[in-house]
Amino acid sequence: MQTLIEGVQPYVTTIVTGVVGVLTTFVLAGLSTVKVKVNSWLEARTTATQREVIHKIAGEGFAFAQTAFKQAGGERKLQEALQYATLRLAEQGITVSAVELQAAIEKAYLEYKAKTKTVLTTEAQPSEEATQAAAKETVSGLAAKLNDFLAQATADVAPVVQGQVQSEPESISASAEAVQAPVSTE
Repeated sequence: MQTLIEGVQPYVTTIVTGVVGVLTTFVLAGLSTVKVKVNSWLEARTTATQREVIHKIAGEGFAFAQTAFKQAGGERKLQEALQYATLRLAEQGITVSAVELQAAIEKAYLEYKAKTKTVLTTEAQPSEEATQAAAKETVSGLAAKLNDFLAQATADVAPVVQGQVQSEPESISASAEAVQAPVSTE
């Protein structure tokens, strides 16, 4: 029975991973569609300045809830962000429905998620310039090591070569005399 479970486990893991990926894709597509609809709805009912203020305060509310209530769940963070944004907008004299404000906070959340995903992707995959700089540094290090090695090798070999060169001229001149013989042309 244990062997059967161990044999099936990789297949189950692959299937579950695939299903989760597909569900995530549908959820993200749905959120993107909702984001577009919320933006168009907001644009139809508010002025550009008011929209800017609403989105700014919604972003502040999201940031406040994200940092002040780290241990809280998503729903509690949303409620705290809504409360903060409602109070701040009331101070500005802007009246917004709870649905509009929640949509603006959700938009801030989606933007935050997109930015963190981009940052993680960027950190995981170094830029081309960073890769080239690392390659140049590696090549420079290898060249320095090669130069050191060659300098050490020539320093070890140089005295031996000089000693051989000094003893060879005598033997060369002796052998050259023996080889030099008058050539007769007959």
